[in-house]
This record gives sequence, C-alpha cells and structure tokens, in this order.
Amino acid sequence: MSDRIKVNLNKDGVDRRGFLRCMAWAGTGAVWTMSGGVLSSKTFDQMSGHHAGAAGEFSFVQISDSHIGFNKEANKDVTATLQTAIAKINALDSAPEFLIHTGDLSHLSKPSEFDTLDQVLRSCKAKQAFFVPGEHDVLTDNGQQYRERYARNAKGAGWYSFDHKGVHFVGLVNVVDLKAGGLGTLGSEQLAWLQKDLAARSTSTPIVIFAHIPLWTVYPQWGWGTDDGAQALSYTKRFGSVTVLNGHIHQIMQKVEGNVSFHTAMSTAFPQPKPGTAPSPGPMKVPSEQLRGVLGITHVNYIPGNHTLAVVDSNLAAQDAAGATTVKIDNFSFTPKSLTVKTGAAVTWINQDDVPHNVVSTEKKFSSPVLDTDQNFTFTFREPGKYSYYCKIHPMMTGTVVVEEANPDART
Repeated sequence: MSDRIKVNLNKDGVDRRGFLRCMAWAGTGAVWTMSGGVLSSKTFDQMSGHHAGAAGEFSFVQISDSHIGFNKEANKDVTATLQTAIAKINALDSAPEFLIHTGDLSHLSKPSEFDTLDQVLRSCKAKQAFFVPGEHDVLTDNGQQYRERYARNAKGAGWYSFDHKGVHFVGLVNVVDLKAGGLGTLGSEQLAWLQKDLAARSTSTPIVIFAHIPLWTVYPQWGWGTDDGAQALSYTKRFGSVTVLNGHIHQIMQKVEGNVSFHTAMSTAFPQPKPGTAPSPGPMKVPSEQLRGVLGITHVNYIPGNHTLAVVDSNLAAQDAAGATTVKIDNFSFTPKSLTVKTGAAVTWINQDDVPHNVVSTEKKFSSPVLDTDQNFTFTFREPGKYSYYCKIHPMMTGTVVVEEANPDART
C-alpha cells in the first residue's frame, strides 16, 4: 500500500489522497487474490469462462445496501437493480454456494420492504443466505423484526459465526446504539463473544468477518468506521489469512494491513460520494445511463492449500451487443487497469478527471487526442494480443487491453 498511503495523519492507514487513489477502483469489475497479505488484481472480465469449482473449493457472493423501499431521484426502482444483481449472480459460470448480505436490506425497516427483498432473493441460485443488519434495518422496535426474520439463532443483536469447508465466517453487528457524531459500535458483550469464538480456531484457519459499517476508519467525518473495530481486529493477529467484508459506503475500497484484507462493496441501490467530495454522505444522483456502472456485487472464491481468497467485484452494467467496454480515467488512473475483450470489441476511454489525459499505445497501435473532462476516445480491437498503453501527459498512468480471439475455430 506504499503507493496509496501518502500522509497518515490519523494513524489509521489511509489519508485523503491515498483514499482517492484507492477509489479509482469504484464502479469497476475487479478481482484480487489475497495471499500472505499481498494483493494481485484482475478485472471481472478476465474471469469470463472461469469455473470456480476447478480453481477453488467453493465460492460465495456478497451483496450490500439494497435499500428496498427507496424511491428518490438517485434510483426510483431499487427492486429492479437488485433483480439485475441477482441475474448477474445467476449468470456466473459456477453457482455460488451461498450469499452474504452486508446490511441495509430495507430503507425504512418496513415489513413490506423485507417481503420484497425475500421474494427477489428466492430466484438466486445461491440458495442459502446469511445477513447482518444495517442501520436502516433496525429503525423500529430496536431491530426485533430483523432478528426474527434473519437472525433467529444469532446472539445478542444478531451476531453469529459458522464454518464452511475449512473457512470460519463471523457476522458482526455494529449498527445498534449508534452515538451522536460517532462511528459504528460493536460493544463489550459482542467483543467478548468474538474473542472467545476466535480463540477456538487454529491459526491456519482462514477467517472471513463481515459487518455493515467498515471495521476500519475510512472517513470519520461521515461516521464511516467502527470505534472499537481495532479491538475486534486485534483478536485476529495470530491468523494467517483474514478477510473483512463491509458495505455502508456504497463504493469499493480495499486496503491491506498485515494479515488482514479489507474490502467494501458497491450498493445494489445507489452510489454515495467519495469522502470529502460533497458536504455529506447520502444518495448521489448520476446520469441514468451510468447508474448500473456504479452498482454491483462481489464474488469470492476460496482456494484451499494456500488459503487464498479471490474477490471479484462486478458492476451491474451490461455490455452492449457490439461488445463495447468502457475504461474510466479518474484520479490519475485507468479503471479497470487491465481489461480482457474479444476481437471486434470497441473500447471507450472516458476522462472523468479534472485534468486532461490521453491514451497512447506503447506499440503505436493507437493514439487518442488530448481528452478534456467528459471527452472520450474509442478504438476497435481487430487482432488478438496484449496491448499496453499509457497517458503520455502523465506517464505513470498505465493500462493493458488483452484481446482474445472471438471464434478461435474460425481461423485456419
């Protein structure tokens, strides 16, 4: 993370500049593999044709922040985008064994909203589902309705753990009894339970912890963090592989600290602004044609032997019939940094940064004009191969497009 953390004023492992560099991932499909605290990344497109069963023992998916019942300008039909997310899950090459929802299932904790969510989830090929609540799920009756529906066998406010094929999963609740101006809270009772729960596991056991609000301090000014999250994570220091999955902030952010990989998920309902780019958090309206590009799901694959978890983020945007694919230019980064397409695909680079950039092939196969904010450049790839490119104005910005034969058998 040395290329991301520039000034660590709060001793939380991230600064604003570093955060925004991390946020270049937001709204894209990316896969990273965690092994020994080191991440390697691929795009979601590179997983096409990949069968989870062949590479790993099992896989599961994470969705978050469905906000069923929300109907404002940011997204007037959150049920439809949740259905799109489920369709994306059902289209995976190998059906995931279960689904994890990291909170804010509903928007106002209404029974009808929970009913709608349940109805949509019934169509998911991942027949088993696990939940933790978001603050929107416990607005009334101190969360009793949520617990009766989704956490009957859980402890306290809804925390629990389970084991699946050698991996230990822990669902935590940090949205109850939130204090004014404060962060998420786990509380002494839950922390004592967590310490005891983890103490019974061997150090070689891969640990996956999931909760709604991030367990690390993302942006305290907006309450994006958990005030006793560091204490909870201190119980994981002896394990070789720990993955923490969260929602709440409606955008992808990832960080590695020692043996712990942190990952926040996109919402299936609406995006929120990046920290510091708006007066406050909340639903962010984007052009309708861009909405599904900033909503998404997370697909996780466990590979036994080296205790590796591969995490794939996929947005809800669909490729058009011609196979057009978009690369966003923002925060001095190409997103996705690496892209795999078929021959005949048109790739469009859109500059969403506040400064001009261009796109130049290192092999002189293509070159764009200077692209100011909101300008774009499109190139159609006719021949298979690996195409490296960079911004000639800011040469530290690099990317690649891997072009595969659309119909290998058609050539003689």
